[in-house]
Amino acid sequence: MTTLAPRPPHPHGLFTAGEPVRSWTVSTAKPVRYEVAFTPDVLDPRNPALARAGAPAPGPAPARRLLVVETTVDELYGDRIRAYCTARGLDHAVHVLTAHERLKTMDAVFSVVEAMDRFGVARRSEPVVALGGGVLLDVVGLACSLYRRSTPYVRVPTTLVGLVDAGVGAKTGVNFGPYKNRLGTYHPAAQTLLDPAFLATLDRRHVGNGTAEILKLALIKDRALFRLLEAYGPRLIAERFQGGPALRPVAREVLGRAVHGMLEELQGNLWEHELERVVDYGHSFSPTLEMRALPELLHGEAVCLDMALTTVVAERRGLVRPAERRRVLDLMRALRLPVWHRLCAPAVLEEALADTVRHRDGSQRLPLPVGIGGAVFVDDLTPDELAAAAAHLKEYHARTAVAGHA
Repeated sequence: MTTLAPRPPHPHGLFTAGEPVRSWTVSTAKPVRYEVAFTPDVLDPRNPALARAGAPAPGPAPARRLLVVETTVDELYGDRIRAYCTARGLDHAVHVLTAHERLKTMDAVFSVVEAMDRFGVARRSEPVVALGGGVLLDVVGLACSLYRRSTPYVRVPTTLVGLVDAGVGAKTGVNFGPYKNRLGTYHPAAQTLLDPAFLATLDRRHVGNGTAEILKLALIKDRALFRLLEAYGPRLIAERFQGGPALRPVAREVLGRAVHGMLEELQGNLWEHELERVVDYGHSFSPTLEMRALPELLHGEAVCLDMALTTVVAERRGLVRPAERRRVLDLMRALRLPVWHRLCAPAVLEEALADTVRHRDGSQRLPLPVGIGGAVFVDDLTPDELAAAAAHLKEYHARTAVAGHA
């Protein structure tokens, strides 16, 4: 709905009745609707979901598709992707893109834009299909938000981070200089198709990397999810969230709770007008740590360092009991996620917090856990608290590594 109203007459009579209007206020609301759905066997030619995803309704699905596919995904699934398109009668082109954090730049966005131009993507009826991890999904999303000012796209995440985090929200972005996701837009995909079968070909470390984002949601809003990770987390990672008849229902519940929890938090605040967001937990210090450590730390590993740090801070403030802190850190160790890194030094952490304060409009708005499954926001974290927490984690890291839990 759009309203257009002239401003009222000037209180001092500068505008009199009959004079032409010289000032207007425009107010409009844009409805946002997108779909996220678990879609098993998304590359099975008998499954029409991918061919129809993002197609204008009602009417037949468009017969053309540009697919942007991450290099490793193309090596593993490229033949199946092309066979699917052929079987479904799609006139298609595949643009293969190497996408990782060091290449998450505007050059990657321009590469996608050039592919869109070569293919001649229609403005509204031919959504671009992105198949890859979180970096590729962010790059394609940004390119589509800029191309003709808004082009629809479809996300098919192939990593666990993409499936539970990067693939389900509205944000797009690329890095700029030493800063993570400094350039970006809000441009949700028309549809996101989640097929956990892609996780079967991930290496163990990348599955653990995505599990850190699931742990984030468990710590700040879902105690039952935390218990599931305690009981089954190492097995879920070892079996790439596939598993046999006994483990498969657990994998489905863990992934379902993670996606639901994320969307529950995002739905009312897609454009981040409210800057106190519990899903920012683990993302106060991690952007600086991740970018400083590249390529040593993966995204979820940096997030886990952030969560370990703030869990200790919360314990020292009486928000988390010592037994709960031990459970959290022990689970991180069991999942083979890092709890300390040499960059967790006071000067680096202070710099990271200062950048987060700028990002959150001048306030810390720092989420801290309350027990396991709750959160509170604080604005008074001090450098001394950060230094003390980092020192504790350094000692814990050394002790548990010696004990054989590294």
